[in-house]
Amino acid sequence: MSKTAKKSLLGDCPVDENGREILLSLKNVDITFGKGDTAVHAVTDASFDIYKGETFSLVGESGSGKTTIGRAVIRVNPLAAGEIDYHGTRISGKIPHALDREVIRNIQMVFQDPAASLNERATVDYIISEGLYNFHLFENEADRVRKVETMIEQVGLLPEHLTRYPHEFSGGQRQRIGIARAMVMEPELVVADEPISALDVSIRAQVLNLMKKFQQEKNLTYLFIAHDLSVVRFISDRIGVIYKGRIVEIASAEELFNFPLHPYTHSLISAIPIPDPMLEKNKVLYTYDPSIHDYSEDKPEFVNIGHDHWVYGNKEEIQRYKALREKGEPVKAITITHDPEKIHASAREKEAVQSAAEAQFLAAPVHDTGNKLYAILSFFLPILGLIAGFVFRHFNYLRNYRMCKKGAIVGFIVIGVILVLFLLLLLLAVV
Repeated sequence: MSKTAKKSLLGDCPVDENGREILLSLKNVDITFGKGDTAVHAVTDASFDIYKGETFSLVGESGSGKTTIGRAVIRVNPLAAGEIDYHGTRISGKIPHALDREVIRNIQMVFQDPAASLNERATVDYIISEGLYNFHLFENEADRVRKVETMIEQVGLLPEHLTRYPHEFSGGQRQRIGIARAMVMEPELVVADEPISALDVSIRAQVLNLMKKFQQEKNLTYLFIAHDLSVVRFISDRIGVIYKGRIVEIASAEELFNFPLHPYTHSLISAIPIPDPMLEKNKVLYTYDPSIHDYSEDKPEFVNIGHDHWVYGNKEEIQRYKALREKGEPVKAITITHDPEKIHASAREKEAVQSAAEAQFLAAPVHDTGNKLYAILSFFLPILGLIAGFVFRHFNYLRNYRMCKKGAIVGFIVIGVILVLFLLLLLLAVV
């Protein structure tokens, strides 16, 4: 199937009032697992648009429904209500087989666990080629090999890795294979389900840079699912916050961090770790309590309060959010209990003491090795050990001094115990 046919079948993306192309649209989506009284409402009335070429991040704590929405977009989780539109065409529920195949090709997913999402019995070559085989996206075998080798090099691996199996790779390399498997299909939308949460911190930046590179080169759109707001801030165009299956706030990245209006968003931002340990120690953690909302009579709605900023709340809350936003003063989400200048000053003092101690050790003589022989000799001759220790200390042999001191102290303790036992035995003999 050619790209031209694919575009003509799906049609052009609808355009919003600001001239942005709406690639994907969720409209009042409900997702339920189970039936009757035991039914679990995983997602409730979720509505948002994803514009072409942007990175839309969906954030929330574990179990909030982020992955459930992502799996609904790729047509794995069925909807209980609402609809999902792609290029203005409904793709949720029962759709024609031809449209289903186009959706599968155009919307790919990068999974959270790179180990569980790869077939351990298949080679890397087959894993990346599987989509090409299913949709016959190559002219001949040479063309398939060329596409796979090009893609494996683009994700930072080598062609010789194609004959290996997933268990032979590290976590970061496996995630690169997962990205290659998605990108070789030339998708338009990629659902990235916490693609860096299972990786080492040192590898996360590499994977994020790789995804950003593909976005720029191939004009990709991302639905980025995550719980780490500190990462999301710097890779997202817009952010949606979800709490227990309900979208509570949507805004651009800078707007959301400068004006976190919903209390749950406030709590998420306050939980972001501060790199300075002294500030982190004195930070006040804001905890969200849903009982602060009274929705018994005044029912809540998801409302645009201006600045393309959407918040969930009742009329009273919306008026308060609007007034807060119109002030134009950034909302302080993170509070430190003490004066930051004092905290930094104490941190600098601590660093100075540590540096002085390190300098003192660095200035020690070459033969200041702290040999255990000094401790053994001081154990048998504790008085001479103490004298030797003070001599070592006078000439800055600090390690040797410590060994002598340690051996002498243990020697004195043993001598003391022996003397006490001897006196007890002597007393018993007299009696």
